[in-house]
Amino acid sequence: MRLSLASCLVASAAAFSSPAFVPRTAVRTALSMALSQDELKQMVGYKAVDDYVESGMVVGLGTGSTAYFAVERLGEKLKSGELKDILAVPTSIRTKEQAEELGIPLVTLDTHSKLDVAIDGADDVDDDLCLTKGGGGALFREKIVEVCAEKFIVIGKFVGS
Repeated sequence: MRLSLASCLVASAAAFSSPAFVPRTAVRTALSMALSQDELKQMVGYKAVDDYVESGMVVGLGTGSTAYFAVERLGEKLKSGELKDILAVPTSIRTKEQAEELGIPLVTLDTHSKLDVAIDGADDVDDDLCLTKGGGGALFREKIVEVCAEKFIVIGKFVGS
C-alpha cells in the first residue's frame, strides 16, 4: 500500500500527540513505505535550501546522493529568480560540474572563506546526533567547507532507536 505524504505527516502528528505514543520507528516505517529513498532525499534536500538559503548568501555545497538534490533546488531557485546573488563553494568535482550545469555561480575558499551556510548529507545520524560521513574523496573538502560556514545543515537518514 502506498500512502501519500500528507497521510504520513498527519499520522506522524497524531502518533506523537496521542496518549498511546507510537515509537519513532513506526513513523519512520510509515514514511519509508510511502516514499522511495530518492523521494525522501529530494524532499530533505529541497527543504534545506528552502529553509536556510536566502538571496545574497555564500553557500557551501556538499557532495553525495542527498546533497545532489540541495544543489538541484538551489539551481532551480536561481533560474526562477526566487534567489539572487548567490555564490557557492563546491566540495567536489562532481558537485562543481552539477552546479555549473545549473548555472550556479561558483567561488573558492581562497576568495570567500566565510560562508553563510553549508548543506551536506550524512550517511547516518544516531540518537546522540553523531554523524557518519562517507569516506569518499570529498570528505576532507566537505569538512573544510563546513568549518568555514556560519551554519551547517545536515541532511540525511536518522538511524536511532
